[in-house]
Amino acid sequence: MAVADRHGRRLWRRCQQLVADAPLPVPFEITGFLGALSEQLDRPIELIPLPTGVRAPCGLLVSTDRADYIGFPTDTTPLHQQHIVLHEVGHLLCGHRGGLARADDATAGPLFPHLSGELIRRVLGRTVYSELQEQEAELFASLALHRTSRARPASPAGRAGQADRLGSIFDRPARWGSCP
Repeated sequence: MAVADRHGRRLWRRCQQLVADAPLPVPFEITGFLGALSEQLDRPIELIPLPTGVRAPCGLLVSTDRADYIGFPTDTTPLHQQHIVLHEVGHLLCGHRGGLARADDATAGPLFPHLSGELIRRVLGRTVYSELQEQEAELFASLALHRTSRARPASPAGRAGQADRLGSIFDRPARWGSCP
């Protein structure tokens, strides 16, 4: 067995376990999930919408001594936003600690106005994750979204509406002029 295959299976199993242990609510709603996760981790998790035009990565995770902040873009679809937030949660749950690049005060200041510039420079730095860490966070996000989409219960009204639509397509057509 190749080393890459063993590593891939280990990564897959680890992410499956993290998703199984995550408090993913049904139906899935990101703020409800983050509230439950915050309780599980016993520390606040705050969502920070990233305004359009701000030079920032697609998503952003900043962990301080007191809280975790997850930045996500506002100029994309809700499903993509969920995936981005779950990707950052993946970094958090996997315990990823990235290397530091230079902080950009022009980017970070508007994103985290309630944090001091010094704290932003020290913590945000900007974090750069390894390719393996990115794969792990991406796999966590994908598995979590897959699990929440499978667990979504169909409403009886929705099923009835689907049956009516399918019936109108596949039922035998009524004949013109036929008597019952």
